[in-house]
Amino acid sequence: MKKVFITRKIPGPGIQKLKDAGYEVKIGSETKMLTAQELIKKSQQADAVITLLTDRIDKKTIQALGANIKIIANYAVGYDNIDLQAAQERKMIVTNTPDVLSGAVAEYTIALTLAITKRIGEADDFMRAGRYKGWEPELFLGIELRNKVFGLVGHGRIGCQVAEKMKQAFGMEIIYFDVFRDQKREEQCGIAYAELPELLERTDVVSLHVPLLDSTHHLIGEKELRSMKQTSYVINTSRGPIIDEKALVKALGERWIAGAALDVFEHEPKLEPGLKKLSNVIITPHIASATKEAREKMSEMVAENVIAALSCREAPNLVRSA
Repeated sequence: MKKVFITRKIPGPGIQKLKDAGYEVKIGSETKMLTAQELIKKSQQADAVITLLTDRIDKKTIQALGANIKIIANYAVGYDNIDLQAAQERKMIVTNTPDVLSGAVAEYTIALTLAITKRIGEADDFMRAGRYKGWEPELFLGIELRNKVFGLVGHGRIGCQVAEKMKQAFGMEIIYFDVFRDQKREEQCGIAYAELPELLERTDVVSLHVPLLDSTHHLIGEKELRSMKQTSYVINTSRGPIIDEKALVKALGERWIAGAALDVFEHEPKLEPGLKKLSNVIITPHIASATKEAREKMSEMVAENVIAALSCREAPNLVRSA
């Protein structure tokens, strides 16, 4: 019987699918993130390993994995936690779970946009602290989104859905920057292209939707934050290191920009010192894709990837190294 090792418990449908396919399933931990040593030790007899984005599968870890492991199936869209080159050298395939969480993350991006521009987090804290004494004309003034400019940095599946919803629901003007310009999609979606410096200077809300690569690490740093309008906001539901978090704390504290809403962090789960003390930032624990529908479908997809690979078929969501 082939064995599948899952580093941490995932939703049931995927686990059941693996069991129904005749595989023995072992779970490393219900909730705790395994150390590299624990992951290596617990997976030695496995034929497949299902990893989470928080598992750092570097070259040293891959070299120490069991000899029978054929696939590293990542329970995530991103795969920057896995050394693809090292996996390829050991003839292990790597898969991910794309598309299925695009809608959930797009909705969450919009929720963060509304929450920070309407100052909902600040107002909630204000009420809980018992500071509300009655209605005031200028209490927690936010901004209206209609006729404002929304800037997308990255126009992939998630960015495209965000653009569509912000345009249709709020009548926002949408501009985007991406390393791959798609003029056909611009016409279809009614959006306009701008180079990153222009986008940052013009927009009222900047939303990040790019993968973490060497070229996108600290894509938004001090220079970029200083170029934004003092009344603008930045939203990040992609990867924490896209923003230089130290520079962001300074920008928020000194009010170079109006605010930020973050679901991901540069040194996750740690926060940059001073970030949580700021009133003009919303911080949430990497839950943009946390819907029952998305997470269950992800578990099914990761199981399907494993079943295909162990059945000597091409996995449906194969990740290829550059």
